[in-house]
Amino acid sequence: MSAMYPSVTPPREVKIGDAAAFAGTTPRAIRHYHQIGLLPEPERGGDGRRRYGYDDMIRLLWIRKMSEAGISLDDMRAAFDEARDIEDVLGRLEETLAAQEADIKRQRAAVQRLRGVGSPLGLLSPLVTDRLSHLPSGALRPSDLDTLLVTERIFGPLGAAIQASVFITLATHPDLRDEADRLDAADAALDDTVDPHDPQVEELAAQHCAHHKALLQAIEAAGLDAAEEKLFEIDDAEASGEEDARMNAFEAVTKMPYGFSAARTRCMELTAQLLDGDLSAGS
Repeated sequence: MSAMYPSVTPPREVKIGDAAAFAGTTPRAIRHYHQIGLLPEPERGGDGRRRYGYDDMIRLLWIRKMSEAGISLDDMRAAFDEARDIEDVLGRLEETLAAQEADIKRQRAAVQRLRGVGSPLGLLSPLVTDRLSHLPSGALRPSDLDTLLVTERIFGPLGAAIQASVFITLATHPDLRDEADRLDAADAALDDTVDPHDPQVEELAAQHCAHHKALLQAIEAAGLDAAEEKLFEIDDAEASGEEDARMNAFEAVTKMPYGFSAARTRCMELTAQLLDGDLSAGS
């Protein structure tokens, strides 16, 4: 009968690889636990390697269980140190899980939008996607989506949804789209070889101003400006009061690289001045 119970003498201490294998973790994770003070670092043996005893293994097993429950490493450390009541730890865990559930819900909604729209447009916020999803396939160009992506990052979903009026108009007015393409090509030609004070720069700025005014007229004629007013109501109704993580416009300008030449930068500045002058004259 004694053969049924192998005579094996457990080791008093084990190496880090054996400790990791038994606890279901990795040596790298164990070393991290040492670094953050979650697991006391044992003394090294004569060969210079760490040795782990019974108490170390018990803590590693509890760390594994708490990790599976979603408890953060900081909360684990506090729990072991008895610096925080377990109810406090569980309360924080519930908050974390609730946030994770909200993230999963948003991710599922994004996947559904991607399936429904069939393009990267579905990755933008619902406010933007809803305004543009009715357009036929190919009506939006990759550069249009890139622009909306940047606008959403700087000004949020509402800003990008308002900007969507421009791309709706371009998609439904071939003449305006052709002019936009011509202006884009002219902008690209303003490379570093062009003098910023070359007369063509001022001429191009005037053409940009005229095109912008034509876009605004088309937007108003199509009633898209009225749709923009409703966006403000929707945005107010859906506002959660949470702090928005996006940066302000000034900060974004210093961080978003475009590599525009001096001539192109001056063209943009002149265009803004012309548009501002028109607004001032109109008021």
